[in-house]
Amino acid sequence: MMNVIIIGADHLGSIEKNLTTYGATQIAHVSGRSTLDRKIAIPQTASLVVILTDYVNHGTAKHVKAAAKAQGIPAVFTKRSWSWLERQLIKSGFKRQQPELV
Repeated sequence: MMNVIIIGADHLGSIEKNLTTYGATQIAHVSGRSTLDRKIAIPQTASLVVILTDYVNHGTAKHVKAAAKAQGIPAVFTKRSWSWLERQLIKSGFKRQQPELV
């Protein structure tokens, strides 16, 4: 069971569906556009934080990275593209648990 929080972008496209093939059961999404999003609290139950770099400003990315590190939660920085995210997941040691969705 993996709980994922995604920071950035207005909509995720196929990213949510494809994350389930890696065992994600709960996926929370924060667009990162609001100034209130800059102070995002990462839940203790989170297993992974995904920061979509092409949709988040530096201040928000820095805050989220520090919060994830303080809690010992792995953080992945990637573009808003399933192929880019999957490469980062594989680099971080995550393995697919189900066949890929198209």
